[in-house]
Amino acid sequence: MYLGLDLGTTELKALLLDREHRIAALARAPLTVSRPAPLWSEQDPAQWWAALEAAMASLRATDAGALAAVRAIGLSGQMHGAVALDADGQVLRPAILWNDGRSAAECDELAARVPCLAAIAGNLAMPGFTAPKLLWMRAHEPELFARIACVLLPKDWLRFMLCGTRASDMSDASGTLWLDVGARDWSDGLVASCGLTRRQMPELVEGSAVAGHLAAGPAARWGVPAGIPIAGGAGDNAASAVGMGLVGAGQGFVSLGTSGVIFVSGERFAPDPARAVHAFCHALPGRWHQMSVMLSATSAVDWAARCFGLGNAPALLAAAATLDADGRHGAPLFLPYLSGERSPHNDPGAQGVLFGLTHAHGPAQIAYAVVEGVSFGLRDGLDTLARPVGDLVLVGGGARSAWWAQLLADVLDVPLALCEGSEAGGALGAARLAWLADGGSEAEVCRRPETRRRFEPSRPPQDALASRHGRFQALYAALRPSFRNRAA
Repeated sequence: MYLGLDLGTTELKALLLDREHRIAALARAPLTVSRPAPLWSEQDPAQWWAALEAAMASLRATDAGALAAVRAIGLSGQMHGAVALDADGQVLRPAILWNDGRSAAECDELAARVPCLAAIAGNLAMPGFTAPKLLWMRAHEPELFARIACVLLPKDWLRFMLCGTRASDMSDASGTLWLDVGARDWSDGLVASCGLTRRQMPELVEGSAVAGHLAAGPAARWGVPAGIPIAGGAGDNAASAVGMGLVGAGQGFVSLGTSGVIFVSGERFAPDPARAVHAFCHALPGRWHQMSVMLSATSAVDWAARCFGLGNAPALLAAAATLDADGRHGAPLFLPYLSGERSPHNDPGAQGVLFGLTHAHGPAQIAYAVVEGVSFGLRDGLDTLARPVGDLVLVGGGARSAWWAQLLADVLDVPLALCEGSEAGGALGAARLAWLADGGSEAEVCRRPETRRRFEPSRPPQDALASRHGRFQALYAALRPSFRNRAA
């Protein structure tokens, strides 16, 4: 057995995978996000550890025998979050998360300080990345900043708690703006631009390499053998790609999670900062990938379900699916920028907008507008990337809705495939990376799971959607100056 731990934004997953590629068990534990000020998004790392203990207790209650057979552990997690530790390994403040938007001014400062930033790090300075968060700490919390002995990413803090090792993998480290992504090593210049040194960075390993060994304490509580290897692991998106076997050039996925992602694997470092494309290391040695990221995907659906009395996300999707073609064509437009936006706009000041409301509109039309708006945001991101080879695999919680999957295939104009294990992509990828760290071969481990269902673009709906997509893009272009004025 191999244990994959996936630290998400709203839940932690613990997955057991056997050597026949069967998911033997999956446990979940919920997480909450704190927003103590406008644009802020934080979590207390202690909450992550409590969630991990809860998930493992659940597995032990139902699958103790499988846990006793675990040979290695892999980690996946939400990217970019800043966990600052002091010299004693204590957390200095709540972790600043990937969807925190407070550091826009620090992004401008970093870009001015390091004009070659994008060429080295592969990415523009955006508030979601880790480096601007530390610049914000230096400006606003100087006493805490002075005490920083190490900065870890969220899943890497879990590793530190599991084995005492301060390490990170190449894919997750790519999202800090401190990594020379082409060279797969820390850039001393980028680290120094934030007032830090290499000594405050974790050790770098490949995602499929051993990065530590499980301590006796958690091993005894969970019924897992002590001393088993813990793999380097991966950021959530690279881990999802490994979970779906998407490690060859041109293979990719679309993720409907809290955020929305289009991911395409490649064989070389290919930055494209002009279009806000993310260029990261893949989780396997000698591979890279491109990615477009929108900040609010299923989180926008959850928000709308709550605010408009639709109950929950499945109920909202069911309401949207009741509309016929005329009802969809007459629905309002929705800009899904509830937390600002990354790809392709790099606009932390962008906001959500419902446009074109009339007395004739009811909950179903609003529900449809929100889901369509998220889908249009993903299409804008796809258009910044090299087109994928063949289909895109659909992953994430939003993959549970066949109706949304078909709408998304129409909007993207790309076939989508729903594969076995799609809903647990990050945790599945983490387990596979554990398997590789235990000596498994890439050909054996990184297979594409069996396709459960395919969604082909349907031409007439796609043509009608193109007109609405054009209006969606024009609406953002018209409102962008207003967003900037408000932010100022």
